[in-house]
Amino acid sequence: MNKDIQRDSHIQGGLRSRLAGRIAIQYVLTLVGFAVGLLLCILLAWQVCSSITWSPYNPFYQILRWMRDEFRLVVGTIGFIGWGVITYYFFTKALNYLDEVVAASKQLVADKDQPIVLPEAIKIVQDELNLFREQALRNELLAKEAEQRKNDLVVYLAHDLKTPLTSVIGYLTLLRDERQISPELREKYLSISLDKAERLEDLINEFFEITRFNLSASVLQYRTVNLTRLLEQLIFEFQPMLSSKNLTCQLHSRPDTSIKCDVDKIQRVFDNLLRNAVFYSFEGGSIQITVVENQRDISIKFINPGDTIPEEKLERIFEQFYRLDTARGSNSGGAGLGLAIAKEIVGLHKGTIRAESKNELIEFDVNLPLL
Repeated sequence: MNKDIQRDSHIQGGLRSRLAGRIAIQYVLTLVGFAVGLLLCILLAWQVCSSITWSPYNPFYQILRWMRDEFRLVVGTIGFIGWGVITYYFFTKALNYLDEVVAASKQLVADKDQPIVLPEAIKIVQDELNLFREQALRNELLAKEAEQRKNDLVVYLAHDLKTPLTSVIGYLTLLRDERQISPELREKYLSISLDKAERLEDLINEFFEITRFNLSASVLQYRTVNLTRLLEQLIFEFQPMLSSKNLTCQLHSRPDTSIKCDVDKIQRVFDNLLRNAVFYSFEGGSIQITVVENQRDISIKFINPGDTIPEEKLERIFEQFYRLDTARGSNSGGAGLGLAIAKEIVGLHKGTIRAESKNELIEFDVNLPLL
């Protein structure tokens, strides 16, 4: 409510300033027009009166003679009266316009369905008010959608935290209570408990990601790194995840390909992209990472076989908290921040990232400038 009042006051103040400036210009132009018109009337009257032969006893002649002798007084009086009339007219006109603008600005909050209608003379203000309202409604809708996604995220993560935690507690309880358990079954329970604990750790890390998701103010620490070795190391670290889905990952890159970047942040981008490829790949498939070096930039492509992503989802894939899998299985998938963070980091490096999906192939292309 307070935000609406502050926004309404801000709008009213800005519109008052614009309207006052517009009326001031009209006022000055009217005064100039009045002065020029008065001068032309005086010159025309002078020419007409000079062309007529007047009798000294003509009363009208006496009045004209007095006006000639008191020329400054007459012109000053006429000018003062004209200025007063014009000023009064524009003053009341400005007040009326301001009242209408104030009433219209209140309609921005009070009545969002009816269009704002103002007099033709201030149609520009009417157009601006209607445009601002459309933008405000659009921003309000986006804010509600973002808030809903965050609320859904809390619910989803709370559920996902509870699921592995319950499993860990359950299997540890069995290990404690079952004294005569076989070594094979004990190993199985311990393995499941470890997997669930690691999943729990991943979800907790995602909570920290949410609180730290503010990369716009980050300062990049540039240094040169061998890109090929960086990707090879990343693939090696992902071997357990790849093996769990019977996946292979192949890197296509020259051995000496280097790039100057913030290594930690760029490694985070590649980590998110490869993790995403593992999550959404068909089991038994092959993930391809291709590095192509051009004159001005370098392209790193992550391609994996998977269900074709619809165009409407592809357009939102880099949004915060957006996930392709809305079912939110507890065994895979993240909070919907990985790709959003990747885009933010690539943008800080003055690069671009895009996604394509067709014929059951998913491709992410990262372009980074060569410094």
